[in-house]
Amino acid sequence: MSNVTCQISISLDGYVAGPNQTTDDPIGEGGMRLHQWAFAAWDDKSEGDERSADAKVTDVLMKGNGAYIMGRNMFGPGRGEWDESWQGWWGEEPPYHTPVYVLTNHPRESLEMAGATTFH
Repeated sequence: MSNVTCQISISLDGYVAGPNQTTDDPIGEGGMRLHQWAFAAWDDKSEGDERSADAKVTDVLMKGNGAYIMGRNMFGPGRGEWDESWQGWWGEEPPYHTPVYVLTNHPRESLEMAGATTFH
């Protein structure tokens, strides 16, 4: 049987992002405060026991996942029809390294990225 997990940072009052998402502010105004631990962990290039506790947890959370599911707003700021030039917030090599399924009412061709990440 497969496992399904949910990995998300959420504030005590139930928010996962700030208001007013834009391309310059992808997690909304003030939204980065909630997720700074994860981004710092991804940037932690130390090895073994030298890695931070957050980096060790992130390693476990990201390892062995067969696919990810995200909402349209997590993939990009657009609403309505797709801007086909948009390729996500993460640059050329997103951190997922596996298929990612973006939930939306607007179809788009699959987008293959470096590091074996394909957005569907």
